[in-house]
Amino acid sequence: MKTTLDLRDDLLVRAKELAAKERTSLTKIIEKGLVLRFRRQRAFRGRLKELPRSRRSGGLRDRIDPASNRSLFEAADA
Repeated sequence: MKTTLDLRDDLLVRAKELAAKERTSLTKIIEKGLVLRFRRQRAFRGRLKELPRSRRSGGLRDRIDPASNRSLFEAADA
């Protein structure tokens, strides 16, 4: 499928240099990057800890603010 990407100039220059060095196309470089990103995301998803849940409501415990990244990270680390 063809698409148009709006990339930062410095990234495009580096990607083209890498493609030339590896004797491949810019398309292949971008595809490899996306594949690696999705693999990493899938692998990370499997290692997430369950957040503490309230036994009464089944939702997050009162001390956890779902709108606060800090609160969620601290709950996950606890």
